Amino acid sequence: MRCALFAALLLIPLLGACDGLKKLFSSSDAPAETGAETPEAGSGDTAAAAPAADPEAPGEAVDEALKAPSDVAAAPEDAETTSSGLASKVLAAGTGEKTPGASDIVTVHYSGWTTDGQLFDSSHRRGSPASFPLDQVIEGWTEGLQLMRVGEKRRLWIPEALAYRGAPGKPAGMLVFDVELLEIKEGASVGPEAPSPIATPPKSAKKTRSGLAYVRKEKGTSKDSPGPTSKVRVHYAGWTTDGKLFDSSYRRNQPAVFALNQVIPGWTEALQLMKKGERGVVWIPEELAYKGAAGAPQGTLVFDIQLLDILD
Repeated sequence: MRCALFAALLLIPLLGACDGLKKLFSSSDAPAETGAETPEAGSGDTAAAAPAADPEAPGEAVDEALKAPSDVAAAPEDAETTSSGLASKVLAAGTGEKTPGASDIVTVHYSGWTTDGQLFDSSHRRGSPASFPLDQVIEGWTEGLQLMRVGEKRRLWIPEALAYRGAPGKPAGMLVFDVELLEIKEGASVGPEAPSPIATPPKSAKKTRSGLAYVRKEKGTSKDSPGPTSKVRVHYAGWTTDGKLFDSSYRRNQPAVFALNQVIPGWTEALQLMKKGERGVVWIPEELAYKGAAGAPQGTLVFDIQLLDILD
């Protein structure tokens, strides 16, 4: 999908990759430790890429799920079309009554094609369904999944204006997805509120030679700090300096796990300033973040980070 199917937004942007659907997803997370690609929304699923799937994944059911549908080039006459231009068709009725809300967390199996029948992402190929919040994926997924009930299978024809909008490196044009909605969970809280003021760090912030600024919010529970290649588990939320949230592990109800040599330089530096259990807010200048990369959050980025554990 963050890339994503965004995502989880942060891992995707931090790694400079795309998590399939994560702001599938929008252009922004990728979900941590799931291996799932999510339709990103707009930053970096976003804000999530996932390990390459094995193209030789066995099983007739998997093979069928990867095959482009005969109507991949255009929605058929019996498809339903919404005012936004999203077209969809129910392939199998659901067994539940509930439909997801815009911020609920859904678990799905899906495959996605461009209109020439080229498969560009599939949870079936990875052998594992994807889970992500609906407000962290491309608009066509946010809208389309809210039409579905648990157990339902639906085909979505998503116009480019509701997908990646021509973003470099993303699937172009109208996209077609076969989606099975497996589970709905109530959306998690967004986590900590944005720092105020957010545009510039306070005078009390610790500033490094690189331009990073850091304010400790909660003391750590040990004296241990990670090294430049340590694997860590964190909860975080990230904003641009206008206060817009672009990624949050809290929204996914799942901390993120990654090695510090696999993320943007500002994260590599900031996490080494922290002790296990510590929580703080960091202002990361653009040159230590995405450096103006297309589709990624722009300018100085602000993160509220809690270092939950150092894994190695």
